[in-house]
Amino acid sequence: MLDTDESENEYLKRFSHWKLTVFTLTSTLILAIVFSLNVGFAPIRFFTVLRIIANQIPLLSSFVDSSSIPHVEETIIIQIRMPRILASALVGAALAAAGVLYQGIFKNPMADPYVLGVSAGAAVGASIAIVLGVDISLFGLGALQFLSFICSLITIFIVYNISRVGSKVPITTLLLSGIAVSIFLSAIVTVMKVIAGERLHAVVFWLMGGFSYVEWKDVGAVLPLICLGIAAAYSFARDLNILSLGEETAQYLGVEVEKVKKTLLISGSLITAAAVSISGLIGFIGLIIPHITRILIGPDHRILLPASTIVGAMFLVICDAIARVIVSPAELPVGVITALSGGPFFIYLLRKKKEGYAV
Repeated sequence: MLDTDESENEYLKRFSHWKLTVFTLTSTLILAIVFSLNVGFAPIRFFTVLRIIANQIPLLSSFVDSSSIPHVEETIIIQIRMPRILASALVGAALAAAGVLYQGIFKNPMADPYVLGVSAGAAVGASIAIVLGVDISLFGLGALQFLSFICSLITIFIVYNISRVGSKVPITTLLLSGIAVSIFLSAIVTVMKVIAGERLHAVVFWLMGGFSYVEWKDVGAVLPLICLGIAAAYSFARDLNILSLGEETAQYLGVEVEKVKKTLLISGSLITAAAVSISGLIGFIGLIIPHITRILIGPDHRILLPASTIVGAMFLVICDAIARVIVSPAELPVGVITALSGGPFFIYLLRKKKEGYAV
């Protein structure tokens, strides 16, 4: 009885610590978003930004003199900066969450959200939309976003079915299939570049990743997909902990291994495809953020997944702010910033693995 009480008290203490961690990270993310709204080519005073935000909140708008807010500055904040910043937070959260899932499923610290060919599929879809000048709009997404999303899902479907052996999907076969399909699709993207002509710049710019042309409708279209995918994944956080002990052990402890793997793969692929469809290819977030969070918080997926989600959102919001001002008045693709920060960290991981230390 005493052991049970001690175990319950330990869990309650740990849960309280988790709540404090999530609250602290969420508060920091909100501050990063607010300060990022003040970053850009057009200088806007910080307190003006706060008044504009308050004016959009029903409970606070009555305390704000809206006539004192310049219309141009309000348009810049609400129609230009706010959607791209929220999009960067969503994409960062999605890629970081997917990175946690894939590293847990593959039990490989080098796995990232693009390991199954999601990025290659999205690149094919986007290249087709740009080169052929497709002009349609479905489910709130433009042609480029819609085709990149659909091609990502088709790629995952192909990779999964190539890898399936009966009712099981061996992890090694899945990984190798993803690599093979990615190489094939990358060749198609190369062909599209060759025939792109004057649209080559648009293809290359999309492949580098960024939020320059994101609108509110894009945010609204992917928000439900990303939120549902992350929520579904979190419901299996305990099973993901058990899977880290090995599939045979997990099966013995009552985990439906194949069902859990399938659900997590679908969730990870869904949120990655949704994110990539509006941002282009942004690398390293799904690789480095789970590692940083795991070092700071620990390997328990019940806290690792939500914490990585918030840290990923925060990281990409900051990277996007840097991309907007580092070569002002021009703008760097945010994928360049994440690569510059992620490259050295990736080398660090390789060295740690070579030296035989746990990462």
